[in-house]
Amino acid sequence: MMKAAVVNAFGATPIYQDFPEPQAAPGERVIAVRAAPLSPIVRALAAGRHYTSGASAGFAPGIDGVGVDEAGRRIYFLFPKAPFGSMAQRSLVADDMVTPVPDTLTDEYAAAIATAGLASWNALSRRARLDGSEVVMVLGATGAAGAMALQVARHFGAGRVIAAGRNAAKLARLDADETIVLDDGADAALRARFEAGVDVVLDFVWGEPAARVLAAAAAGPVMRGGAPRLRYVQLGNIAGESIALRADLLRSTGLELLGCGIGSIAVKEMVAAAGELLAAATTTRFDVPFASMPLHAIADAWNGDGDVRTILTPQG
Repeated sequence: MMKAAVVNAFGATPIYQDFPEPQAAPGERVIAVRAAPLSPIVRALAAGRHYTSGASAGFAPGIDGVGVDEAGRRIYFLFPKAPFGSMAQRSLVADDMVTPVPDTLTDEYAAAIATAGLASWNALSRRARLDGSEVVMVLGATGAAGAMALQVARHFGAGRVIAAGRNAAKLARLDADETIVLDDGADAALRARFEAGVDVVLDFVWGEPAARVLAAAAAGPVMRGGAPRLRYVQLGNIAGESIALRADLLRSTGLELLGCGIGSIAVKEMVAAAGELLAAATTTRFDVPFASMPLHAIADAWNGDGDVRTILTPQG
């Protein structure tokens, strides 16, 4: 037996307890986990609310992490095999779900970078395919993934990055060329920004904020010569799972609605993207605030400050 955080019932706080040891079959490897991120998707899976959630509880949560395999190689791994998630002393992964971690990155920093930055890295490199000096707006920029998206956009050469969110104080602390506070007066600011030009929107929130942004994007006159292309990439839905979308908004603009997540991108592509992101971090020092906590403190981590990305250390 080993120690793990275990989800015994959907929606309940995981419990630190004994859990069976994973056994590798051909094509798999056991990982001694050193750093396991507690991310929004992990919480959603543990609550049974994610579109990839399993049918029953009784598993160790965690979809990624940094650890050491049986050959002593330090790796980042993604999508461990159920029920052996990354929030355990040992996890089980397929051989093709791992990528090396550069020696210059610590375990916890590498885990923090990957969990915060992989969504935007995939969105900009695989879905929107950011082209040089284009303008990128990040909706939900005050969260860990949103703040990282601003940095990833700059890394890919964005000409201008705009941070949009509800918390004015947090927006002011971000490294963005412009900020838009989604308060009562935001509609005019959004319309002005879209009139000036936006090429890509990365949306981490959906719901009412997304509806406002899309309405602003379509507020201008119909352009008989053809509207400029706008790639709107949907990445998360913490502000709501659905919005009302007018049909003429799609017909009258250059809007392209894209999703980025499990299903819209092959998992092997996600692993490749993680390797690219970690390699980039050896020369681009991404600023990713995080807090480290031992796995036995899972209850405190789970119920703690959601604004700070927590990295759990099972070997501590």
